[in-house]
Amino acid sequence: MKKIVLIIACAIPGTVAGQPAFDEWFKHETLRLDFIHAGDREREELFFDELTGEPHWGGSTVNLVDTTFLGNYYVNVTDLATGTLVYSRGFCTLFREWRDSDEARRENKACTGTVVMPFPRKDARVEILARNRRGMFEKKFERVIRVEDCFIKRERRQVYPTTEILSSGDPARCVDIVLLPDGYAAGEMEKFIEDCRAFTRSLFSFSPYREHEHLFNVCAVLAPSTESGVDIPREGVWKNTLLDCSFYTLDSERYLMTFDHKTLRDLASNAPYDFIHVIVNTGKYGGGAIYNHYGTSAAGHGLSAKILVHEFGHLFLGLGDEYAAEGEFDGMYPLDVEPWEVNLTTRVHFERKWKDLVDEDTPVPTPLDPSRPARIGLYEGAGYVAKGVYRPRQDCLMRTLQGDEFCPVCTREIIKQIHFYAE
Repeated sequence: MKKIVLIIACAIPGTVAGQPAFDEWFKHETLRLDFIHAGDREREELFFDELTGEPHWGGSTVNLVDTTFLGNYYVNVTDLATGTLVYSRGFCTLFREWRDSDEARRENKACTGTVVMPFPRKDARVEILARNRRGMFEKKFERVIRVEDCFIKRERRQVYPTTEILSSGDPARCVDIVLLPDGYAAGEMEKFIEDCRAFTRSLFSFSPYREHEHLFNVCAVLAPSTESGVDIPREGVWKNTLLDCSFYTLDSERYLMTFDHKTLRDLASNAPYDFIHVIVNTGKYGGGAIYNHYGTSAAGHGLSAKILVHEFGHLFLGLGDEYAAEGEFDGMYPLDVEPWEVNLTTRVHFERKWKDLVDEDTPVPTPLDPSRPARIGLYEGAGYVAKGVYRPRQDCLMRTLQGDEFCPVCTREIIKQIHFYAE
């Protein structure tokens, strides 16, 4: 256990100067590894499914080793002959969220999962590590990749045309977002394109995305569903859609997600991308997003812009929810473990978070003061609980949709992430 954690700790703090040279280790293509994610509240296992070669690599060719230390999982790719770490990324999964639900105390579950990496030129070892409830990483999966393996699939399962919504430059030097439709019938592709344009306008109407729009590409995949709309199980509404998105995910009415991650990746592979976002053809309030996994937003709701930018904060860099809520996710953050999310703290290692932004005369913890709404401090109530988890400011787009801005802590971290992917 300790050895695994040391390996991760040594891998993360690397600098750009120490990053592997892309063309030495990789082709400008994607290798996708699909797995089955299974378990319950107390245990999880990952089982190999298949390998697929895909035609585009949209990620950075500079920052190959992840230096952000974000996410509940890490995929590490090491050169088999030399043991050199040549690629890594943190991510989260919907299955991990399900494991924190009450249902996971009663039942076992399995669903598809995927990781992607630039296609190695040489044989490599892929490991997937999971962060346990103490914040430590444990190896859950390992497989040797033989690059000449004839069983690496090259078939394309979901080939569709694409259209550019925002084009700023080379995908290797931009943050690349691919937008996927769900619940748009064949005759609604023009509506989907307009909803993609509205997504883009909305995202870049908020700072700091607005000031960095020139570092983003946005592309849409024109993939119709058999039926228009989306599943709403508790209302008896069921629609035959390509991605099978549904309200009441994890039995939460407004949580709008899909467990079909393979089809999601199949669709996304039509374009180079860093992040996947699904636009769902519904006017019902809802959405969701999981760090470096995928995000969703409802196209037709009046609060769509703020829902979108809030959810994109989860997708883009794993920003935590800064509100308290009654429900089955109480205890998601053990109070004696520092959360990995950059905008949450249990005060175990507050010095690693935003302590540098707190004025010396600000009391810690910080009481609510309506006369000083912009003061950065340590406000109790975040991570779905009222006590023990703290946020940086009284309000932020990661707390409520009442305001129009991120707090300085979230803003700083968003900018860091933009430059990490656009280096």
